[in-house]
Amino acid sequence: MTQRIKFYQTGTFTVGNRLLDAERRTVQATVDRSNSLTSGHRACQGCGEALGARYAVDAAMRAANGQVIAVNATGCLEVFSTPYPETSWQVPWFHSLFGNAPAVASGVAAAMRAKGRTDVRVIGQGGDGGTVDIGFGCLSGMFERNDDVLYLCYDNEAYMNTGVQRSGRTPPGARTATTPAVGNKPGAEFGQGKNPALIAMAHNIPYVATASIADLHDLEAKVTKAMAIEGSRYVHIHVPCPLGWGSLPRDTMRIARLAVESGLFPLFEAEHGEVTDVTPIRRKVPVDEYLKPQRRFAHLFRQPPDRESISAIQAIADRNIAKFGLLRQEGEV
Repeated sequence: MTQRIKFYQTGTFTVGNRLLDAERRTVQATVDRSNSLTSGHRACQGCGEALGARYAVDAAMRAANGQVIAVNATGCLEVFSTPYPETSWQVPWFHSLFGNAPAVASGVAAAMRAKGRTDVRVIGQGGDGGTVDIGFGCLSGMFERNDDVLYLCYDNEAYMNTGVQRSGRTPPGARTATTPAVGNKPGAEFGQGKNPALIAMAHNIPYVATASIADLHDLEAKVTKAMAIEGSRYVHIHVPCPLGWGSLPRDTMRIARLAVESGLFPLFEAEHGEVTDVTPIRRKVPVDEYLKPQRRFAHLFRQPPDRESISAIQAIADRNIAKFGLLRQEGEV
């Protein structure tokens, strides 16, 4: 069990690191970081995916002593980081099709095994569209075979690269290009979508975790732990998208924290199908605080507000809190 780090001086993440012992600082606080995703990419201002990928891949590189090969599905991360003939990646990097990144990563891992390169670790990565929808069959196959790959899903809850269409991770009530805010039930339907972390757990793979840019130390710790495990591993990372969500770029971290603190995005770890640890909520907030800064939910707050839909979303958060025991006190077993 690790102790959570609390930063009371908000907005000064780097300064906060200097108050910690060197071994407890984030990888980004040292000049030794690999800068796997370096400057020059075309991500939007406030892009949560760029931040999540930077921390996750740098943590993986540190854990594997720089011996990492990355396979990247088509999507926002691929498009903004590799506008041909340029690239922002400083790691061996493959671009796969939209739906076969897990299969390609499995093939790379098999090639490394055939060459006797036990020092080289393989990661696959993609957005929620390429992971949860288009590539879901390949991902399930990777899990079923227990291939030695860490797969990172950067979840921005829609197909942002192709025009903000609904994905299997789009939350109910959200406006997208394919779920417009019109009619008697505007936005995405309730009762649809997938929870890929729970589905991954059903495969009984060695390690599954959810993470968020809301807690970058936690994200790094989970990726580091996953890199020390053999077999299939899955980390699902919540990364707000200002463009698709209709939020201000400066609010990305705040919205990520509200998703966690409201209970809509619970943080947990699981091994071989069983939850082993959860991150408790420090201060529960109503879902209204999370929904209001996002224009994709603006129709819920017209006059009169759609209290039925808001209450249904609150019920989802409350079920998560009860299911994972998110309101327990820190240190409580």
